[in-house]
Amino acid sequence: MTPRNDTRELLEKADRPAEEAMKLHPFYRGKVQVALKCPVRSVDDFAVWYTPGVAAPCRAIHDDASLSFSYTNRANTIAVISDGTRVLGLGDIGPEAAMPVMEGKALLFKYLGGVDAVPLCLDASDPDRFIQTVLALQPSFGGINLEDIAQPKCFRILDELRERMDIPVWHDDQQGTAAVNLAGLFNALRVVGKKMESVRIVLLGAGAANIATARLLLAAGADPDNLVLVDSRGALHSGRTDLDGQPEKRRFADTTNARGCTGGPEEAMKGADVVFSYTKPGPDVIRKEWVASMADGGVLFACANPVPEIWPWDAKEAGAAVVATGRSDFPNQVNNSLGFPAIFRGALDVQASTITDGMCIAASRELAECAVEKGISADHLIPTMDEGWVYPRVAAAVGVQAASDNVARRPMDRDRILEGAEKIIRASREMAQNLVREGFIPLP
Repeated sequence: MTPRNDTRELLEKADRPAEEAMKLHPFYRGKVQVALKCPVRSVDDFAVWYTPGVAAPCRAIHDDASLSFSYTNRANTIAVISDGTRVLGLGDIGPEAAMPVMEGKALLFKYLGGVDAVPLCLDASDPDRFIQTVLALQPSFGGINLEDIAQPKCFRILDELRERMDIPVWHDDQQGTAAVNLAGLFNALRVVGKKMESVRIVLLGAGAANIATARLLLAAGADPDNLVLVDSRGALHSGRTDLDGQPEKRRFADTTNARGCTGGPEEAMKGADVVFSYTKPGPDVIRKEWVASMADGGVLFACANPVPEIWPWDAKEAGAAVVATGRSDFPNQVNNSLGFPAIFRGALDVQASTITDGMCIAASRELAECAVEKGISADHLIPTMDEGWVYPRVAAAVGVQAASDNVARRPMDRDRILEGAEKIIRASREMAQNLVREGFIPLP
């Protein structure tokens, strides 16, 4: 662990990427571009790729719309869509200001998962208008990644679009966070020798990340009686009368927290085996004495960025056995980028109609198993983003589970999905590297 006298340096380090970003964003004027994937041997090829030759595949798709996945790039293209109402830690900054984030997400999709992602920021903060706009985009895409949408409307938007669209719709702030959290928890419980069905779990913050994490924890076998969510007014419990218009919170208030906790973090964390915190940047948002009150072998996910709710060494000193954060310079970084590129890779490869909880859990288990193969410990729960071999493995697990869940239009066995994922991800990375090597992407 980092010594406490280095905290000033850590706080300064958190600001450095922003300084670089302000230099490099105007230098490159964006992070993604459109590139050809077919050859132009001469101008005669224009007659094949455009008119008159293109009329033939158009007629074929008109007769069978599913051929759009074979005759166009739709099968490998998703939209990354936001209304800019809850961007990172910046809040409601609007669609134009959200575009750098959506471009960054598209970059990660391409480099880590070989997925072509189109960033779209909609001037549609009204949820009904947003939903109608996304529905109208369906013919052009093989999947939809929702991003940085304020709650509670993000829950309704996701649920309604999943119900009405026949391509995968995913909200990374919800499902992506939950999947990687679950992967980390699988191995944390292995380290401390506890079982999912018996641990007491507290979730500090009842926003999109923790609501989705709670959903997936329950789907993976956690006991709702042992689950407590805490928002800014205290624990969610059946006696709360201030949850009108917040159906997700109401549901958890009525179905969890059997011990009847009514207080805030201090009360909720007493005796807890696991705590997931998605609140506000720290340090000292979570106090050492609260961590000390947890059960022996306590597991703490302090995930606020850029500074966790408590410094990991303080949490360890207070008695936590395992600590995870959102930072790459601390052990056990919990990062959505480990999940969404591979999950979409697997879903697209089998042309899944949706991404089920089962597919998310399969991704979580595969991530956990990948770490187990290299050796897990209190300071190494899940793989890191530079372990490129992990992404095809997760994609294959997701694709197989899609077939098991009867949502795969193009089911394949694991080896075939794995081989295809390895090929397309390798091609994406090598293309990016070659563009730099040949000078088409200049170095600053």
